[in-house]
Amino acid sequence: MSYNCELKEQPAQPALTVRTRAAVQDLPQLFGNTYGALMQYLGELGEQPAGMPFAAYYNMDMQNLDVEIGFPVARKIPGKGEIRAGEFPGGKLASVLHIGPYDQCAPAYDALMQWIKDHGYEATGVAYEIYFSPPETPPQEIKTEIVFPLKAS
Repeated sequence: MSYNCELKEQPAQPALTVRTRAAVQDLPQLFGNTYGALMQYLGELGEQPAGMPFAAYYNMDMQNLDVEIGFPVARKIPGKGEIRAGEFPGGKLASVLHIGPYDQCAPAYDALMQWIKDHGYEATGVAYEIYFSPPETPPQEIKTEIVFPLKAS
């Protein structure tokens, strides 16, 4: 599969998030529970997400991932319990769209990292995935945008 990597520039977006650690095999259940809790909290406040759900990966240790799970929101909203006010980063971002199963995203990551290197950028080290497909989507049709915030030059 060929990947169309691109550079974006956008302002930071307020978000509600939960940061935790988990093994990669536990992510589907963790994501389901966390997105459910976030939606319940937003509902209590009379708010809605301002975009698609996302996850930020602060490391790539598949047995002990440091992951932040969240939704963008229209304005800063206070956290509650493990739910925190956060943000989806702004500035220069490199991104690529992967279509297919989540466990087959590695080539998209590789293509994006190579694109960043080839264009003289440097990633911050945090990888974001934006999830465009509902859970019932057939695996070969799942759309995931992979985003690497870039260091300011």
